[in-house]
Amino acid sequence: MSNETCTERMDKTINALKDSLAGIRTGRASAAIFDKVRVNAYGAKSPLNQVASVSIPDARNIVIQPFDKSLISEIEKGIATADLGLNPSNDGKVIRISIPPLTADRRKELVKQIKGIAENSRTSIRNIRRDGNDDLKKQQKAGEITEDALKTGENDLQKLTDKYIAEINKIYDAKEKEIMEG
Repeated sequence: MSNETCTERMDKTINALKDSLAGIRTGRASAAIFDKVRVNAYGAKSPLNQVASVSIPDARNIVIQPFDKSLISEIEKGIATADLGLNPSNDGKVIRISIPPLTADRRKELVKQIKGIAENSRTSIRNIRRDGNDDLKKQQKAGEITEDALKTGENDLQKLTDKYIAEINKIYDAKEKEIMEG
């Protein structure tokens, strides 16, 4: 497995981490918390952003404007089904959602949750490093690379791993700060 392959796999791990963390509600309004909401529209389950626009007028409020007013109750059902802990209210034209501030206990729970997600990402990065190292050892055994090339490859992989672990830590720290400030 080449360094490019390892880099690609590690990039995917970082993107998956960002996606996972984006869906976790903090005390601030964010359109990303609706990424997993599906709405029954015209006989099919559609992502919320395909049937409505989501706007954030301020830090504690979200306004969802359906493209088709007849879908307003389906959008409300979709939000309730997604189990986000939010209470939508509609005036017949738009859905308004007020984001309640997080309690101290809920903040701790969320931090514990994101810590687990970040640790899983770190483990994935280390597994990719292990796969790369195994591949290098096989190449060395088969006589495709020298012992020096093996050591250089292992060192390069370690540097790559360290870089991605640092990136995960940075993403985690930013999300933890966002949750604790909320």
